[in-house]
Amino acid sequence: MRASTSLVLSTFACGVAWLQTRPILPPAPWAIALLGASTLVVVALAMRLDRLNRGIALVLAGVAALGTGFGYAAWRAEWRLAEELPRSWEGVDVRVVGVVDDLPSTSARGVRFTFAIERVDTPDAVVPTRISLLWPAARPGGEPTGEVPAVRAGERWSLRVRLARPHGNVNPGGFDLEAWLLQQGLRATGYIRDESRNVRLEVFAGRLGDHVQRARERVRERVRRVLGDAPYAGVVTALAIGDQRAISELQWRVFNRTGVTHLVSISGLHVTVFATLAGGLAFALARRSARLTLRCPARKFAAVAGVVAAGGYVLLAGAQIPALRTFAMLLVAACGLWWGRPGTASIVWLWALVAVLLVDPWAPLTPGFWLSYGAVALLLYAGSGRLRERRSQSMPARLRRNLADAAFAQWVVTVGLAPLTLAMFGQLSLIAPVANAIAIPLVTLVVVPCALAGIVLPVDACFELAHLMLVPLMQLLETLAAWPDATWQQHSPPVWTILAALAGTLWLLAPRGVPGRLWGLVAVATLFLVRPASVPEGAFRLIVLDVGQGLAVVVQTRRHALVYDTGPRYTEAADAGGRIVAPFLRAAGIGRADGLIISHQDLDHAGGARTLLQSVPVGWFASSLPDDHPVMLEARALATAVRCVAGQVWTWDGVRFTVLHPTVDEYADHYAKSNNRSCVVRVDSAHGSVLLAGDIEAKAEMKLLDTRQTQLAADVLVVPHHGSRTSSTWPFLRAVAPSFAIVGCGYRNRFGHPRANILARYAAIGARVLRTDHEGALTLDFTGAGRLTPIGARALQARYWLDLPVVAEAPRD
Repeated sequence: MRASTSLVLSTFACGVAWLQTRPILPPAPWAIALLGASTLVVVALAMRLDRLNRGIALVLAGVAALGTGFGYAAWRAEWRLAEELPRSWEGVDVRVVGVVDDLPSTSARGVRFTFAIERVDTPDAVVPTRISLLWPAARPGGEPTGEVPAVRAGERWSLRVRLARPHGNVNPGGFDLEAWLLQQGLRATGYIRDESRNVRLEVFAGRLGDHVQRARERVRERVRRVLGDAPYAGVVTALAIGDQRAISELQWRVFNRTGVTHLVSISGLHVTVFATLAGGLAFALARRSARLTLRCPARKFAAVAGVVAAGGYVLLAGAQIPALRTFAMLLVAACGLWWGRPGTASIVWLWALVAVLLVDPWAPLTPGFWLSYGAVALLLYAGSGRLRERRSQSMPARLRRNLADAAFAQWVVTVGLAPLTLAMFGQLSLIAPVANAIAIPLVTLVVVPCALAGIVLPVDACFELAHLMLVPLMQLLETLAAWPDATWQQHSPPVWTILAALAGTLWLLAPRGVPGRLWGLVAVATLFLVRPASVPEGAFRLIVLDVGQGLAVVVQTRRHALVYDTGPRYTEAADAGGRIVAPFLRAAGIGRADGLIISHQDLDHAGGARTLLQSVPVGWFASSLPDDHPVMLEARALATAVRCVAGQVWTWDGVRFTVLHPTVDEYADHYAKSNNRSCVVRVDSAHGSVLLAGDIEAKAEMKLLDTRQTQLAADVLVVPHHGSRTSSTWPFLRAVAPSFAIVGCGYRNRFGHPRANILARYAAIGARVLRTDHEGALTLDFTGAGRLTPIGARALQARYWLDLPVVAEAPRD
């Protein structure tokens, strides 16, 4: 019976996870029928298991449970996707009434929060029930809107909003924003229009969730008031209530390089410690009450108290996946204790897995799900079949044994999760065992209890003590992170090597007595030895990344890589260089940018440059930036920095690169626009050519026609200035005569790029126009092997939740 239960639970989980890999959903009626039929089969088999051949029964039960999980996840997905914003209501002002549904996040751009819609006051408007809103600090043109009001969780507002469908950047190795929005139930995003009728109707709506969010907000405000501008105040907030938005990009880099990121979230270990403390206190009190123990054994009372305390803590912490997993395991174990059927640790783990998937079938889309459940599964597996000496030991002996157990657990988790870590992040911390050996006990046993005490007790010193303990730890982690070889970075491994490495780690971590355990290292080695197919000699690969309203291009030859522009800066703490370009380079196996060109100083092209320079080794740097520009100063400290000037030529692996613009005279003209100083680069091979035109406008195009007309013809043109009406003049397009024109632009951007009349020009010369906002990142291989074929990331990485936008009108002001 235990084997059949394990099989049914595990195959149900596999069915849920399988659905999240599908490019399209099955038709809704079939999904519902599959769910119902599979469930009936599972129930029937459970009732008649003793009358069937056991092997056949187990196979049928597994297939039925797999279908049940797949059908359940499909039904939930169909239900959530059905609540969408119609395209006809994108970019249209709508009056809505609702409640602030989470902790608002304040930045220089304004205040962002989730809004739960209660009423739509615009006639005939269709709006999803949960949306993400920004109350901007400036109008689209950059003019300040005035003081942004203080928005608090649980408030009811009447607002005039402008919305768009969920849409994110899609890049190889990049973060899937649309998947995250789907999991959060946010089916539209937008911003609040500036007008006097945006009013607060109630200071507190009083829903159950509002009380939780308001409690979290009070804790966050206390931490801010007590710690002020202390460097690690954001870390204390994250450890107390799970709100990580105040952690700086630099601190995240330290956590990633040292492998302690899991400690910054409300991890399962933290929830377990809190539940253990609460349960231990309840047990100590209950055993002293004869009246209580006559009605309920002290252990059962303590189990309930521990689960209730853990549940409250998980709600206060934002119900993150690792915390939910631990709470589910505690709940299952407590139920087993009450019913007198505690079950094995593996059964508890499986029931907790299924419980989380029933609540959130999109949990497999998050790295935390795989790492959290994977770590526990590895520890259970590695601990099985190992006998322990149970006779009494001295204190030093017990201490040595505990240290050995801790070291063994760290070894198991580090080695066992390496394949998943490399698959999801493209890097692996080599100093994680050392960093975790110091950080886990300090954070779990000192910092977190102090932060939790600050929540329960009105004593500000608790938060101050938590921060005081963090200071030496963070200084140590920063020192470790600064080591040049602190992390191993590499390409994203193929799926088959991940599966082989997982099998190899299980073999390697098997109990003593299993023959040939070291052979598991051979399977693990495939992760590192199997590399992506390299570009042939004399050929090159062009990748135009999807960075929103901006541009970032990678040109890869056999042994070299050029990065041309680094995309925009999104906020003061995030930019495309760190969020998109660097992860792509890592996933593609490009460990170094041999050259980095920033075409000009506009933030949509240069916004990610500083972060990329700090994240990826750069051979040389060229740009048209002023000498005192911050990016130029950063580049001079980290690489050879020069100005790009027409006439510069170099050859990599049989591919020729030529700078066509600007000229020396262009730099001497102080009245020249920054756009017209853009570095224009031509890439040539025997198999085709590309022209990278930056943001040049009509004046620069005419100058190129006068001086470089014979060098302009190219197979692919990265459209100048995102398809602005000030560029792509008729004479320039006739001279280039591209087969493909690629536009780097943001979805429904406020500039209306690319302009309809410009698109008509490209159509008139026979060029096929490709847009990153529609296709995602675009890849073209100039190898001579067949016809030049662009590949869009949205088609290549197709998932049922990815929006397939159509050409829309320019947004109305």
